[in-house]
Amino acid sequence: MMQRVCTSAEIKFYFSNFYENGGKSNVLKPNKNCNLTSWAAGCEPGWACSAGADHKIDLYSKIMPSRVLDCHPCCPGFFCPHGITCMIPCPLGAYCPMAKLNKTSGLCDPYNYQLPPGRMNHTCGGADLWADVGSSSEIFCPAGFYCPSTTKKIPCSRGHYCRMGSTSQNRCFKKSSCALRSSNQDITLFGVLLIFALGLLLLIIYNFSDQILTSRERQQAKSREAAARSARETAQARERWKAAKDIAKKHAVGLQTQLSRTFSRKKSIREQLKIPGFSRFGSDDSQSPPQFPGSSSSSPPNSKEPSKLTKMMRSLEDNPEGDEGFNLEIGDKNIKKNMPKGKQMHTRSQIFKYAYGQIEKEKALQQQNKNLTFSGVISMATDTDIRKRLTIEIAFKDLTLTLKGKKKNLIRCVTGKITAGRVTAVMGPSGAGKTTFLNALAGKATGCEMSGLVLINGKIESIHSYKKIIGFVPQDDVVHGNLTVEENLWFSARCRLPDDLSKADKVLVVERVIESLGLQPVRDSLVGTVEKRGISGGQRKRVNVGLEMVMEPSLLILDEPTSGLDSASSQLLLRALRREALEGVNIITVIHQPSYTLFKMFDDLILLAKGGLTVYHGSVKKVEEYFSGIGINVPERVNPPDHFIDILEGMVRPSTSSGINYKQLPIKWMQHNNYDIPPDMLQNANDGLVRDESLGGGSEPVPSIAGELWGDVKCIVEQKKDNIEHNFSRTHDLSNRRTPGVFRQYRYFLGRVGKQRLREARIQFIDFIILLLAGVFLGTLAKVDDETFGALGYTYTVIAVSLLCKIGALRSFTQETLHYWRESASGMSSLAYFMAKDTIDHFNTLIKPIVYLSMFYFFNNPRSSITDNYIILVALVYCVTGIAYAFANFFQPGSAQMWSVLLPIVLTLIATQQQTLSVRTLADLCYTKWALEAFVISNAERYSGVWLVTRCGSLLKSNYEIGDWGLCISILIAYGVAFRLIAFFCMVTFQKK
Repeated sequence: MMQRVCTSAEIKFYFSNFYENGGKSNVLKPNKNCNLTSWAAGCEPGWACSAGADHKIDLYSKIMPSRVLDCHPCCPGFFCPHGITCMIPCPLGAYCPMAKLNKTSGLCDPYNYQLPPGRMNHTCGGADLWADVGSSSEIFCPAGFYCPSTTKKIPCSRGHYCRMGSTSQNRCFKKSSCALRSSNQDITLFGVLLIFALGLLLLIIYNFSDQILTSRERQQAKSREAAARSARETAQARERWKAAKDIAKKHAVGLQTQLSRTFSRKKSIREQLKIPGFSRFGSDDSQSPPQFPGSSSSSPPNSKEPSKLTKMMRSLEDNPEGDEGFNLEIGDKNIKKNMPKGKQMHTRSQIFKYAYGQIEKEKALQQQNKNLTFSGVISMATDTDIRKRLTIEIAFKDLTLTLKGKKKNLIRCVTGKITAGRVTAVMGPSGAGKTTFLNALAGKATGCEMSGLVLINGKIESIHSYKKIIGFVPQDDVVHGNLTVEENLWFSARCRLPDDLSKADKVLVVERVIESLGLQPVRDSLVGTVEKRGISGGQRKRVNVGLEMVMEPSLLILDEPTSGLDSASSQLLLRALRREALEGVNIITVIHQPSYTLFKMFDDLILLAKGGLTVYHGSVKKVEEYFSGIGINVPERVNPPDHFIDILEGMVRPSTSSGINYKQLPIKWMQHNNYDIPPDMLQNANDGLVRDESLGGGSEPVPSIAGELWGDVKCIVEQKKDNIEHNFSRTHDLSNRRTPGVFRQYRYFLGRVGKQRLREARIQFIDFIILLLAGVFLGTLAKVDDETFGALGYTYTVIAVSLLCKIGALRSFTQETLHYWRESASGMSSLAYFMAKDTIDHFNTLIKPIVYLSMFYFFNNPRSSITDNYIILVALVYCVTGIAYAFANFFQPGSAQMWSVLLPIVLTLIATQQQTLSVRTLADLCYTKWALEAFVISNAERYSGVWLVTRCGSLLKSNYEIGDWGLCISILIAYGVAFRLIAFFCMVTFQKK
């Protein structure tokens, strides 16, 4: 037999010819043993010849030996190809018995080759061919059987299944049904149970997480309510004791006065009687209490203890600031002595007691010191130095904004100054440029060209250098709807307050804002979204303002904060703003149709006409005086701001005695303050408008709010004229506030995004259900094809997982674009925001492959391990999530969704069409190609032995390499990292200013 076994040279000759013919021909090229002149019996299929007993065969020889002697049928377990005279061992997983002649067909079963005509005694031999499964399926161990050797075939026992080419039987799952000779396992019941178990597990996790949040909020609410109740009781006891102390003092003063008179009268009698040595009343000082001889007490000689009056007097002298009596005073002092300071407070109860105690003291001192500023009240209440805020004063001259590419002015020639510690209202008719004016001051004006000069504290600096201490409240309520009121405010405070501020002081700031804005009843309520109702619109508006108040700004800009609020809510909000102004905060706000009471609560007024021209800029108290000076009087029972806006709208005409119309009011203001008037505006002025005569008779000129400033500005402009652009481009932090760093903010963002995801669990659950259904359908419909190693099912998998995971990842950024713009403009870290979003989404990156594979793998039942499939899917989901991030930050939501749907389909079509070199090069750039290759390779690795020819041909056709599995995973992860960097760049670069 060994004389007939093929050497390495013969095996190479056979497979080289097989490869060159593409596996389609069973006829080999002529060789030294089988050619046109020499054709031994061994050249026929299923037969082999010997080299002779005297010829020694070297199996590793590179030279084909001569084999023409002693030809016999091929041995079992070997195959003898047509055109070669040696035997090649059948690979493992093959079944190669001797063939038998089928007298009906004349073929040698099961290999289907014919006996050669004209050769006597030539019988059927062994197998004749080993090729791919499509060409030589007869040599493969059939499905339902396993072949431990190439000559032994055993049927699969019950409870096991055997695929084609198996060398051993595989045990079925416990809940699957596997009959005798099963080629695969039926796991329908197992899949149903797995779906139920997985759904139950997700439901338990969601409910458990929700219970944790609810329990934590409930405990925090109890601790907070107990602290507030204790603070209120202490404050009430203090007030009662102070009232009792005042009454006692009054009675004590009356008794002391009466006794003093008695002592004086008795002293006078003594002096008149001139009795020497008698000292009954002790002292010559009539204001001192009486003393008896030999005694230092004010009690009579026979008295054993001080009188009640003496006790009261002593207690008042020793305890002038008593709280609730002697015991309360001593206890209160001990509490103050033993209470930890702000940085030493760790428990929730201590922090809330500290915060509410301070708030109650501030309320009490505000009632007693109404003339004091709020800063002074806090200073007296805390017995510490108040945190001083940096003062910001904004001055502007000839501020003009023009639309790019057009000559339309949004605002024009606006000059003035906004002073710290005052509340300034910006009013005007629709189209007057009020919001544009605020955006220009805040550095948020986009799509327009700005000219003029803006000074920050008298210097030419960029407003963005102070963004950490500037609060900007947009017109729309940009508030996270899936967070509670307190969570919104607390997050803003933690990220924007100074890093060195203790947690107790931060809690105090938040509680103070909640108290001042009247948000106590809804502090634990979700703000709500369009789909899910939450708090009312007015409360939402106040939360929108509170987000900026909790960071203790130096400049607070509000765009229509009272729109949609009733009169009571508007007054509550404005009182809170006035309290901020008393601390030195510069507040400017756009307001529509304020009531007279609300109007009088403002300090300054900027009144704009259509076209963004200034009509008035000064004190609210002098606005009526100014307009009456130019002949415009407010009728009785008419709200002044409504009357002025009606005039500017052209709905109400000024009195004919004034001789002006509403279009001339901006020129009147410029003439009043000696501003330079543009020539085109002068052309529209009437001939009677003269600088000195236009003010009207008898009215004293209102001093310009920016008069003193611009006297010294000219020299500043001349000195820095060449450096204006450079200085405005600088964004160095000048706020003198060090907020938490990137990693600290990352932790805060991580907690917030985690809560949001838990409250969006229903959406996540729907995503998981869709993935489960996709796994069931694709696993059932796209069965594994042994010739392509399941490439079709994996192709559908790549498309489905890419599409579904991209759509889910888009929500991470598209739904919170406005929130990010607001938070980024306020100085919060964009990197921390992006990293937190990505970190939380890693949960989906790890869980979604499990959800999909739990159905697809067990319904499709590929040969590759579930671990390999899971690793590939994790890399694929990580990759497509990064692509979705880039789409979400670069495109509009609609376009991002369209690209997310089309891209995986198009790229998969390119990846599977690889006929030419150019197409293959393009396919290498597609992430779908590497995902599909990793899936196919992980499955093809399980096809060994008899499947080697099939595997080699299939991988060669698809241009895959069996050892590139690790490379595919690395490329998918690299794509994910690269697209995340692109997404972060787009998020930071293309954000709204």
